[in-house]
Amino acid sequence: MKQILQSLKTGATEVAEVPVPRVSSGSLLIQTSQTLVSAGTERMLVEFGKAGWLEKARQQPDKVKMVLDKIRTDGVQPTLEAVFNKLDQPLPLGYCNVGRVAAVGAGVAGYEPGQRVVSNGKHAEVVSVPVNLSAAIPDTVSDEAAAFTVLGAIGLQGIRLAQPTLGETVVVTGLGLIGLMTVQLLRAQGCRVLGMDFDAEKLALARQFGAEVVDLSAGQDPVTAAMALSRGRGVDAVLITAATKSNEPINQAAQMCRKRARIVLVGVTGLELSRADFYQKELSFQVSCSYGPGRYDPDYEERGFDYPVGFVRWTEQRNFEAVLDMMADGRLEVESLISHRFEIDVAAKAYDVLAGSEPSLGILLRYPGLELTETDRTLSLRPALSGGEASMIAAQSVALHVPRVSFIGAGNYAIAVLIPAFKAAGARLHCVASSGGVSGVHAGRKYGFAETTTNSDRLFIDKATDAVVINTRHNSHAHFVLQALAAGKHVFCEKPLCLTMEELSAIEAAWAARELGDRPVLMVGFNRRFAPQVVRIKSLLGGVTGPKSFVMTVNAGAIPAEHWTQDLEVGGGRIVGEGCHYIDLLRFLAASSIVAWGRSAMNATTQDTVTINMEFADGSIGSIHYFANGAKAFPKERLEVFSEGRLLQLDNYRRLTGFGWPGFKKMNLWRQDKGQKACAAAFVRSVGRGDPGPIPVEEIFEVSRVSIELAQS
Repeated sequence: MKQILQSLKTGATEVAEVPVPRVSSGSLLIQTSQTLVSAGTERMLVEFGKAGWLEKARQQPDKVKMVLDKIRTDGVQPTLEAVFNKLDQPLPLGYCNVGRVAAVGAGVAGYEPGQRVVSNGKHAEVVSVPVNLSAAIPDTVSDEAAAFTVLGAIGLQGIRLAQPTLGETVVVTGLGLIGLMTVQLLRAQGCRVLGMDFDAEKLALARQFGAEVVDLSAGQDPVTAAMALSRGRGVDAVLITAATKSNEPINQAAQMCRKRARIVLVGVTGLELSRADFYQKELSFQVSCSYGPGRYDPDYEERGFDYPVGFVRWTEQRNFEAVLDMMADGRLEVESLISHRFEIDVAAKAYDVLAGSEPSLGILLRYPGLELTETDRTLSLRPALSGGEASMIAAQSVALHVPRVSFIGAGNYAIAVLIPAFKAAGARLHCVASSGGVSGVHAGRKYGFAETTTNSDRLFIDKATDAVVINTRHNSHAHFVLQALAAGKHVFCEKPLCLTMEELSAIEAAWAARELGDRPVLMVGFNRRFAPQVVRIKSLLGGVTGPKSFVMTVNAGAIPAEHWTQDLEVGGGRIVGEGCHYIDLLRFLAASSIVAWGRSAMNATTQDTVTINMEFADGSIGSIHYFANGAKAFPKERLEVFSEGRLLQLDNYRRLTGFGWPGFKKMNLWRQDKGQKACAAAFVRSVGRGDPGPIPVEEIFEVSRVSIELAQS
């Protein structure tokens, strides 16, 4: 299918071929008929992409600070690689989509195939959208009109925050698409409206919709006009729907308001406020959040938990419905806002108009309609090979012990770390699966995969796949591992292996059920044990006969409680999700089974600042201080090993220092190396040669069990 992607690195816009997304639980699969280009948001994204590096930095000072913090801990080269990798990923554009339901995900009620719906889906022939981000379209509303629903809901949410009443005077600053719809919605509510803009055509439309207007390009004084319309009292509210870096809209709003008036920012402006203006009049200022309550709440948007209507009358979905109702009864007219129509095939022309000097307002993209088949979920990225060529390459791969590897999951870590590590190890990259399709296309193009798909199940029956790498959200790991074992595929699972004891028991049973000589390699991405400095520590400890003491300090940093990794059902929490790395590291260095363990947790909502204590069968002990409340300037990971009057200290996988260690003082690296490449290479060698896995499977199960029990304790 066709989808519009934009490069944040160059600003280039392309119509790309992408696999049809899968419909997930709680979502709708929608075949698109119309989408609307958001002139404000999408223009800003295109302009950001076209800006130089210095201008990009100026526009995002918070990101610059994050980069500087990372340089201090990880070094310049890894930080630059992370930044360039982020900017290299294509951005799917659009959030105003109209189409017909093609499939209904599990748990969705009230929708059926063929039904017309509006959603915040992207500019793509087919989109998968959570049910709470969609709404049914009334029969009397055309597809073209319905495409304006999401932008209308943004304006409506700003109005709800301003709380205008019948007869009040309200100013709308900025008469783009959202501003002109806001004017109509305010008029429908019985308000007297003053619209302000520099564009004569937009001012004419606002006047047509019943507003008084101020032509800023002609030098008209907006404050004088506002005072005149409000009979000298000052206006009751100001809605700022403009996009500008200037502070002037805020300053003007404060000057034209009456005492205790309301100012709501819907667009983007400078925010250097005059305290005197706000203090003397006791003005209220609020920033409106997109379409309404529920926005950016994963429980509402991703999991489909609606807010009770008796407590939250207007959610983002109910705002969609309200806008559609206003269109259906004629109180909101959007046909006159349409300035251009383009077919999806020539969508690049739409963005030329958007970024150029040609006057434009509502730019619609039209879609011809795609006949969906299962094959649309897989996209070939290389020229098709003849049967003989394919057989020859397969034979060469076997002869050279080169496994053919497919990936499930194409997120940031996979694209930046895992996939390049497997490529460097010599693996033949076959297929990459992703749920939405865009990240899979990007990874496939960048690293030379043969194909990409949104149907992960096919990888387990695909004869061209020898090994599967799992890099998805943690709650899916066990499911995919069990699928791989049942299919006899070698499997590399990025940590953790699973989240619950029941899942672990199922994996152990599936492993034990296979014949001893027919067991595929099962590995978890415990890469720290493969880091070069850790390998050196292991070698130095080889001559130690007595027990050892380990202190692992992890300056993990705070992650919000609402992040998926903190969700026990999805991410398993940070002890299972990340703490398992360090449990495995100490288990590896101790070279002895863990016989006792416990933890102490700081009193915090997230329970992710903990100390873990472990005892090993040989008498060694270890402590892991996994803290989320430290400073970013401090190294993220520090390992200290005490043994027989000697000490080894490893800082952030860059500096290893020996104290009192005969023949060893230090081993420093130019750049951080956490062992990801060596870890992938060890797996590829094991699969290619038919050797047992690089990490004994008994240790994988042991570390997984200890991690889960620690998290549950």
